[in-house]
Amino acid sequence: MKQKIDYANDLENNYKRLIEKAEKLYARREDIVIEADKYKTKQLTKECDLWISRVTNGEEDVRELTTKYENEQSKKAKWRRHSKRAKLSKSMVEKCEELHSLWLEGKFERGIMVEKLPERVRTLHAAKIEDKPSLYKVVEEILGLLKDRDVKRIGLWGSGGIGKTTIMRNLNNHEDIAKMFDIVIWVTISKDRSEEKLQRAITDRLKMNMEGITNPDEIAWRISKELECKKYLLLLDEVWNILDLPKLGIQDNQQGFQGEKVGQNVNLPSIEPIAKLVVRECAGFPLLIDKVASTFKQKKDNSFLWNYGLTSLRRWDSFKVQGMDELIEFLKFCYEGLDSEDKKFCFLYGALYPEDCEIHRDYLIECWRAEGFICDANKFSDAHGEGHKILQFRDARDEGHKMLLDLINVSLLEESEKMNHVRMNKVLRNMALKISSKSKTFKVLVKTREGLQEPPNAVEWQQVNRISLIDNKLCSLPDLPDCNNVSTLFLQRNRDLKVIPDTFFGCMQNLRVLDLHGTGIESLPSSVSLLKCLRALYLNSCISLMELHYLEELELEVLDIRGTGINHLPIQIGGLLQLKCLRMSLSNFGRGQSRDVKIHPNVFLNLYLLEELRIDVDPNNREWEALVEAIIEEVATLKCLTSLSICFPKVDCLKSFISKSPLWKDFRFTFQFSVGYHDSISYGILDCFEYQRCFKFANGEGVNPVISEVLAETDAFGLIGHKGASRLSDFGIENINRMRVCLIEGCDEIETIVQGNSVDRSALEWLEKMCISNAQKLESIWEGPVHAGSLTRLTSLTLQRCPKLKKIFSNGMIEQLFKLEHLSVEECPEIEEIITNSENTGLEPEALPKLRTLVLSGLLKVESICTDDSLKWPTLERITISRCQLLTRLPLNKENAPYLRCIEGDQLWWTALEWKEDAIKGRFESFFKSN
Repeated sequence: MKQKIDYANDLENNYKRLIEKAEKLYARREDIVIEADKYKTKQLTKECDLWISRVTNGEEDVRELTTKYENEQSKKAKWRRHSKRAKLSKSMVEKCEELHSLWLEGKFERGIMVEKLPERVRTLHAAKIEDKPSLYKVVEEILGLLKDRDVKRIGLWGSGGIGKTTIMRNLNNHEDIAKMFDIVIWVTISKDRSEEKLQRAITDRLKMNMEGITNPDEIAWRISKELECKKYLLLLDEVWNILDLPKLGIQDNQQGFQGEKVGQNVNLPSIEPIAKLVVRECAGFPLLIDKVASTFKQKKDNSFLWNYGLTSLRRWDSFKVQGMDELIEFLKFCYEGLDSEDKKFCFLYGALYPEDCEIHRDYLIECWRAEGFICDANKFSDAHGEGHKILQFRDARDEGHKMLLDLINVSLLEESEKMNHVRMNKVLRNMALKISSKSKTFKVLVKTREGLQEPPNAVEWQQVNRISLIDNKLCSLPDLPDCNNVSTLFLQRNRDLKVIPDTFFGCMQNLRVLDLHGTGIESLPSSVSLLKCLRALYLNSCISLMELHYLEELELEVLDIRGTGINHLPIQIGGLLQLKCLRMSLSNFGRGQSRDVKIHPNVFLNLYLLEELRIDVDPNNREWEALVEAIIEEVATLKCLTSLSICFPKVDCLKSFISKSPLWKDFRFTFQFSVGYHDSISYGILDCFEYQRCFKFANGEGVNPVISEVLAETDAFGLIGHKGASRLSDFGIENINRMRVCLIEGCDEIETIVQGNSVDRSALEWLEKMCISNAQKLESIWEGPVHAGSLTRLTSLTLQRCPKLKKIFSNGMIEQLFKLEHLSVEECPEIEEIITNSENTGLEPEALPKLRTLVLSGLLKVESICTDDSLKWPTLERITISRCQLLTRLPLNKENAPYLRCIEGDQLWWTALEWKEDAIKGRFESFFKSN
């Protein structure tokens, strides 16, 4: 009876305990569910699923007990119901014990998650092709082949950009594929992707546990075992080289197809070098290689026949291959698919340049515009309020860049490794020349790099529309060639050409583009004045040209006279009223016989249509200073200016310009401003990136508000030899936040870049690349707190010759650098550790997730990169170490840095390195390269 009374009296307390236990249990369940939702590739274990089900059932019991309690509490005369209260209270005690046991079981020491089984198909983003019959037809054809049991491999060949990847992605997503295969594996292969990376991609897709397994043969065996009972489809995108699939673990009973076309003779010592040249001539086109290889197979091991075949192939037209015409027709498919005649002409125009020539984008677009290939009636506008309608040069350049991109997207032109340049594949160039030879409106005479000493004959001049004689040894030209149909004449880099006959241009009334740059001419002939249609004239690098004559009556839009022998401001420029783009240099001004720089007033005031102006100077010759100040006064008033590249000798000169120019802050205005004198090689980093607004400030002092105002509009900034500022942030955080590239060179008073204590917001939000060199007092990059959002876009950091620099990543700055790809620290003798513990406490293993290259050189005190090997280095590919004698350990272990493939350093340094285990050294031994 006493026990029942106790239960009855403790009803309220037991109810509170029940609710507390239940809430605690539900919280653990909620935590598990939230954790499970984080991982889309994982699922709860069956044990955990069962536990959640039991918690849910217990929740029903708790609700039932709660309802009974609430009913009991609402009734009066409780002393009459001791029995019911005692029974309810006892049930609560028992349920509390049950809930507590469930809570303890919910700790799951072995984890709550397991990997989901791989889905059959991972849907990929793919452009719709239902309205593109040519691509849709290929997908349907491949589907038909996949249903054929005898077909094991399918090759999809074609030039870049014609839609191979789009076809593959649509095939991957096709509803029939999921029905046909147990699993579909997609792997994108880059040029430099190793077999280990390919194996990893396959094992990741199959969700295979490969922890601790690094032997490629073992991985291949496991892959083959995993797949042997599956019907699978392996889709390989961007295959550049022959793949040894069995070596990766992809087994089948097919024989390899290496050497099928040309036989084993290709490996003979006398044949192999020729075979490589043959492949090179094919310019990477698999279809062309296939056709050519079939022909060369007949030559067997006869090196004479191989050599003859190579010579014939280089002549192209004399090389007869079965199917070659069909190949050309295939390539012409991309050309015929262009949506306008102008765009086709733009492609054919690229063949005027020498084979493998890198062509500057803006120059090519200027030629296209001058020829009339770029024209959009919707973009005509009134330029100066007088009703004179013109096509804005900036709009035409934008239109040209779009056309250029269209040609690149269909692989008719290629991106060049050289910044802001394009090139034409030699096979496509040959095709363009062949198309031009059959055209009535685009006939060309192209003789480039042939060593010509004599000009073409009279008939050749007469029969064509465009002539290219680039890079020859011409010494003379005909007196009066009959070529009224010629619209472009390229004579550039004929350095032996010193004189052009006075009547040479007498029958070229339709000439629109004339390029004479790099020739040895000393003057222009008087017949130049007859070129009424001439729109673009290039005389740059004509170092012997001293005067500009006979141009006043022309309607030139583009004139380039950089690097000529002209040592004064030609007054003739002021007569070119239609000029829209002018590039000139003042490097020779004041030199030679004329010691005084002549200033002709109002030369630039007359150029009211001028949109783009570039004036180069020689920093070692100050004779141009007074002249450029006068030029700037006039240029500041131009109403159509959209781009200006110029050097201001003093800050006051810059101040005068920005106060008078109505346009320079317009969002479409681009500039390359320099202030002060400096050695041009010091700011090379700023010229290595294509940014619209570049500002170089050299040998200045203090913080001038004019500099800050321009800096606020700048993408790439170079501060060179500056005095009177200890921090970059002294120029104002709001003024440096737009910067994407920053170079600090020889600034002896700079102590840090940003002082975080003096700002209350993020800084350098858009900075992508920073290079600090010869900063004698630099002690850190960042002082004080690093606000969230600062430096989050930084991809490259270079520190050179900073003798007082002791710390690189301060105050948790490293946590913001999740896009940093390249870190280089050189000649900084006070640095002892790259990542210091005191500045980066609690650093996560995922820090620096994008770092690919690490360069350390001349760090005499550095003892470690970081104190332990806890960082994962998930993308690190290359480490270069030199003259770091105290660096005896690398932060590497058996599992981290999975993509590290090169460790470059001194052999003695490598031999002296200390390792936790021999197995770690063994893992990286093959990657070491002595420097």
